[in-house]
Amino acid sequence: MTPAATATHRRRHTWPGRLAEYVLTERVVLLTVLLVVVAGWFMALDANLYLVAPYDAGYLASALESLVPLCLLALAELLVIVSGRGGIDLSVGAIVSLAGMVFGFCVGVWGLPLLTSVAVCLAVGTLLGAVNGFLTAYVRVPPLIATLATYYAYSSIALVSNDNAPISNRPVQDLSGLGRPVELGGLFVPRQVFTILLPCLVLMWLVVNRATYGRKLYAVGTNDVAATFASLSVPRVRFTAYAGAGLLAGIVAVVTVAQFASARPDAGTVGNGMALPAITIAVLGGVAIQGGVGTVGGVVVAALLVTWLNAGLLLAFEGSEGSQYQLLALGVVLVLSALLNTFTLRRYGRLS
Repeated sequence: MTPAATATHRRRHTWPGRLAEYVLTERVVLLTVLLVVVAGWFMALDANLYLVAPYDAGYLASALESLVPLCLLALAELLVIVSGRGGIDLSVGAIVSLAGMVFGFCVGVWGLPLLTSVAVCLAVGTLLGAVNGFLTAYVRVPPLIATLATYYAYSSIALVSNDNAPISNRPVQDLSGLGRPVELGGLFVPRQVFTILLPCLVLMWLVVNRATYGRKLYAVGTNDVAATFASLSVPRVRFTAYAGAGLLAGIVAVVTVAQFASARPDAGTVGNGMALPAITIAVLGGVAIQGGVGTVGGVVVAALLVTWLNAGLLLAFEGSEGSQYQLLALGVVLVLSALLNTFTLRRYGRLS
């Protein structure tokens, strides 16, 4: 061992070195610290009257409404990025738009029962994700190109499906009751946090950490050649990852239709869209863009951090300036999190 390597080894085995390694490699710990810092900072600004409205527990609870779609789509990105070979899905927002329009037709035009309409919406989302999976896993089109192409296709179909008009008749408007807040300890928490997000988190954690498929997914993402020699069907695993991402986007479609009380053809693509924030949250949560690395817990805490950061920025500026600074914050967060992931993997060889 060279003298420089020996010095590095000694520094890593002192208590400051071990603490730094623990914080950097355990992404949930690092993000939890950042979450406390961000929330504390905005509360301090609120106490000194620098914000246009109170940044308090009630406001943070209501902000969780935007956490649900962001977190679910970030988990969708976790699946496809972990699968490796440059996995990414730029079409999740477009899937939300198109599946949401199908859901709107089922409920508001065709008069199908609610549960049947939900099942159709989830099936459409899964099918659209499966198209991405077929293109990337079997046809071997690069994921960036394949999902960008389907983004355009799905967005266009969503727009022309109802002549670029939303579906917002009475049956669809009645869906807003599904999102009525739940009072919990004096705070009003969006109902979908308990009825949609938490069950999905539990199922996702079980699939990724306890099911056989989860082990196959990480094996394929880490080294698909070794996975092939281990008799794993690499195309099938990657195909399933994209189909699962489509399923999660279908769930978000149901949530957004209920939130807006309207099936909007641009629900997932308006403005900067849903895909880019979801990718940002996934990378911030410790999902390595190289594949094979990422945890559900990291993505969840990252989604909460971004949600409360955005909520604070909206109060820090008057008018629409807050939403403009949100885009800047997302860009900075994406670059810094990608650099942090690369540094951690190179220095410590692991990230969790």
